Amino acid sequence: MTRAQIAMRYAAFAVIATLANLGAQRIVLALLDMQGELAAAIFVGTGVGLVVKYALDKKWIFHDASSGVAAHGKQFSLYTAMGIVTTMIFWGFEAGFWYVWRSDMMRELGAVIGLAIGYVVKYELDRRFVFTPSNRAR
Repeated sequence: MTRAQIAMRYAAFAVIATLANLGAQRIVLALLDMQGELAAAIFVGTGVGLVVKYALDKKWIFHDASSGVAAHGKQFSLYTAMGIVTTMIFWGFEAGFWYVWRSDMMRELGAVIGLAIGYVVKYELDRRFVFTPSNRAR
């Protein structure tokens, strides 16, 4: 697979994970029916997006065939750790847009911008540190 094909696939998966994230946020906000619960919505959305993106990246981007609890546990832990900095980027943009404009549309725009930047950084971190032969259970 060429770098362009990987980039296109990665971008498509980022869109899928972003939609899952924002969809989960909307569900939480609707269930709680309070704008003050934005932190809970962002937390749940981030978790949903993380699991969706891990599953897609593992199989379709990095073609990682490792299996078993040990391999998944180690990789998902590393994947999550690499996502901490990139999540701060995402949360910063989303919360910043909300606090400046106080609008759900602008909050979601901030989320999309933050996620896009974060996913570019995350790809490089995952390629270099997560989906490597040394991180697979033998």
